[in-house]
Amino acid sequence: MEATSVAARAQPAETASTYRWWALGVTSVGALLAALNMSTLVIALPAMVRSLHAGLLDVVWVLLAYMLAQTAAVLTVGRLGDMWGRKRLYTAGFALFTAMALAAGFASSTWLLIALRAVAGVGGALMVANSGAIVTDAFPRRELGVALGINAMVVGVGAAVGPVLGGWLTQFGWQWVFWFNVPLGLVGTYVSIAVLRELNASTRRQRLDVAGNLLFLVATTGLLIALTMGGIEGWSQPLVVAGIIAFVAGAPAFVVLELHRAEPLLDFGLFRNRLFTVANVAQLVNGTARMGFLFLLIFYFQGPQQKDPVTAGVLVMPLALTMFLVSAPSGWISDHLGSRLPASSGLLLTGIGLAGMAATVGIHSTYPLLAFWMALVGVGGGLFNSPNASSIMAAVRPAERGVASGIRMLVAFMGSMVSIAFVLAIVTSSMPRTVMLRIFSGVTSGLADAQVQPFVTGMQAALWVLAAVSLVAVPLSLTRGAEASRRGTEAAA
Repeated sequence: MEATSVAARAQPAETASTYRWWALGVTSVGALLAALNMSTLVIALPAMVRSLHAGLLDVVWVLLAYMLAQTAAVLTVGRLGDMWGRKRLYTAGFALFTAMALAAGFASSTWLLIALRAVAGVGGALMVANSGAIVTDAFPRRELGVALGINAMVVGVGAAVGPVLGGWLTQFGWQWVFWFNVPLGLVGTYVSIAVLRELNASTRRQRLDVAGNLLFLVATTGLLIALTMGGIEGWSQPLVVAGIIAFVAGAPAFVVLELHRAEPLLDFGLFRNRLFTVANVAQLVNGTARMGFLFLLIFYFQGPQQKDPVTAGVLVMPLALTMFLVSAPSGWISDHLGSRLPASSGLLLTGIGLAGMAATVGIHSTYPLLAFWMALVGVGGGLFNSPNASSIMAAVRPAERGVASGIRMLVAFMGSMVSIAFVLAIVTSSMPRTVMLRIFSGVTSGLADAQVQPFVTGMQAALWVLAAVSLVAVPLSLTRGAEASRRGTEAAA
């Protein structure tokens, strides 16, 4: 035990070397792959509706299945990383994700594609739940904000390039939206094996919370099924009602179970730290506000505005490009001034941008003003991401970083999934089914403005709600604990 303690204390001197930059580089490749995976797929959804002759619900679940599996697995993976080593699981995640990307391009039906995407989501969880802990292990606290800012900047690159890349790849078939991941995944797997080291690995054996995993999966799946099917198929459908019941019964049961577990899936004890709690709630709100926005923009430009996939990808670039430009400077700001001001300012700007878009968007809106509001939302995301992530990771002990990283990603994914399902339910509930399918497949030529208007009206309503959620979170974010407590936590560790 003493040898382990001495080794842990020796790590800061070792990680002051070039290894920390190698670790950041490897995890940034994973972050880039994750960002490209989502942004390229979103832009290709209308083409998939047309090519596969699939319903909107089926194609949306190609997106949600990955996110759901990733969310359901991320907490367990974070704990396994603390137990078995973060390098091992991160590398396995790269390999699994790459294999599923290759297989997805050969899928002959939407349901097989959904299943492959779910397995790929487990691979994604292995990567994202451990990447933040790997970076936090490798960097001293005084440089952590910059490191996570660079990581977020890479995500911004993927988010900016992804829609354009996805639009271009779609011209050759939707399969290439998956196949392009394979070379990048192979490189990432090899470099992870060659470069990463195990730091702060725990020698304590822990039990996995199987019952907690099942309850969480049941509750979350029920919520998503209810929200996605409700607006499309009707709120009285048996499966929709079953989904609501599963969520209403499963969510409280999950909380009660976790509070009485010696080694729970979700360690509520970490939430005694005010900084950790407030930052995670802010993360949930930010994910909710931003992902649904991108989802709506893609269908807006390819539907009512009748743009092709490449053009639609170019038109949404202000959202991601500004996030990319602001991410690294915001990390530097958080290292010197703390996370409270930049993270809270990011939520404020996001809310203002969403409200501006809600007030501006229409069937024939001119682009420059839309681009301005998208850019403002992107600046807000850039200001928020790395300071908030840094505050979460620095609020826990080194041995808890895997779990903390898992919780951080859990709340982000939950926000994104609920956001997509929520905006889909609002937009589709007021449209005839035939019109809805034409809009979401990007085939609106011949439709009168009156037929398209319900989509725009629903989009406006959804954006007003997302804006309100983001703005309400600003005063909450300002109540996060003093930044000095983070340095004290690190010193104590």
